[in-house]
Amino acid sequence: MPIVQTKHYEYGQQELDYLQTVDEALGAAISRLGKLERVIIPDLFTALVYAIVGQLISVKAVQTIWGRMLERFGEISPQNLAIQSADDIQGCGMTMKKAVCIHQIAVTIAQGDFQLDDLYDLSDTEVIKKLMTLHGVGKWTAEMMLINSMERPDVVSWGDIAIRRGMMKLYGLSSLTKEQFDQYRLRYSPFGSVASIYLWEISFE
Repeated sequence: MPIVQTKHYEYGQQELDYLQTVDEALGAAISRLGKLERVIIPDLFTALVYAIVGQLISVKAVQTIWGRMLERFGEISPQNLAIQSADDIQGCGMTMKKAVCIHQIAVTIAQGDFQLDDLYDLSDTEVIKKLMTLHGVGKWTAEMMLINSMERPDVVSWGDIAIRRGMMKLYGLSSLTKEQFDQYRLRYSPFGSVASIYLWEISFE
């Protein structure tokens, strides 16, 4: 089976020290958990397909579908997926809606109508806006791209259920308003993405 190139999200003691200083509860969790490794996919197209596959399903389900895609298609590239049918893609175990989105995006990029590399020159807000012009890409998917592929430093996604759950567990809350969420997000800035990595871990403990 082909191997997708991955690496770990790069961060160090500076980010950890800062977060431990600004937030006591998060600081205690960082001390308890130690340095966490977050696997990311540097290739933008591969990461985008992975994020679409991962919409609203469990991590385990994503891994199963992803394994089937690698086995069936080999390289996850625009050119390779553009020549598959949506039925072939759907056959890996995802919904037809996602399969159609992935196929359409692959065709759009393979034809040169959308330049993924242009994203590197844009701000986080602009990246989200541009990615959301693609069929089937919402704000959560774009935010996952920012963290899990582009390694942008300050992303905390309100649309991510696990991040919200991690926050609620961390602060002992029975519910979480958008206003509360934003207060915490601003507290973590400019290292929100590292805070997200810890919130994910806390949510699954």
